[in-house]
Amino acid sequence: MSNAVLTLSGIEKSYNRGLPGEVTVLRGIDLAVAKGEVVALVAPSGAGKSTLLHIAGLLDTADQGRVEIDGQDMTRLSDNRRTAVRRADVGFVYQFHHLLPEFSAAENILLPQLANGTPRGKAETRARDLLDRVGITPRASHRPAALSGGEQQRVAFCRALANQPKLLLADEPTGNLDPETSDQVFDALMELVRGTGLSAVIATHNMELAARMDRQIRLDAGRLAPA
Repeated sequence: MSNAVLTLSGIEKSYNRGLPGEVTVLRGIDLAVAKGEVVALVAPSGAGKSTLLHIAGLLDTADQGRVEIDGQDMTRLSDNRRTAVRRADVGFVYQFHHLLPEFSAAENILLPQLANGTPRGKAETRARDLLDRVGITPRASHRPAALSGGEQQRVAFCRALANQPKLLLADEPTGNLDPETSDQVFDALMELVRGTGLSAVIATHNMELAARMDRQIRLDAGRLAPA
């Protein structure tokens, strides 16, 4: 796929490789995600979806296979270069928000931008804009403990998009929320993704949410297939 933002080719991953008790998690995974495409990754617990997302996002390495982001082969990059690509081009959202508790909502969005070399004024403007997009600007100065679960996760979405990445990887981003809040927060996430033209792979158990994405794929027994 010539316009793919993410391409995985022949990805294989095992744990305890070559030892008794070796567990093979991924078996020859091939996946291409186009610019602006939102893909739902559906998988049972323990199927390896987190491992797959970590490899796609350069947090882990495959035993075999190739990862390309925006057409660039990540396989042979140094650790420092992988870190730089991950910081600039990939946004992560997890089931738990992982916000820094001592900083406000706005500061949690500001910090990754400063770490990426963005001037403070520009970073503050970006943080305000993202918080406005998810409808919680009045909560900008509140620390995570003073926010509801849905508000915390909206801030986590904003933080993931702070550096204007090309690719968003989300691992059960509404899994800790009640159904009503989950729908509201998912709406906010999709508005952010669609509004910025991001490519995204979003892991979820919720088939209703998966159906609202462009494409659904299923990971089972280490292989991908249409859901």
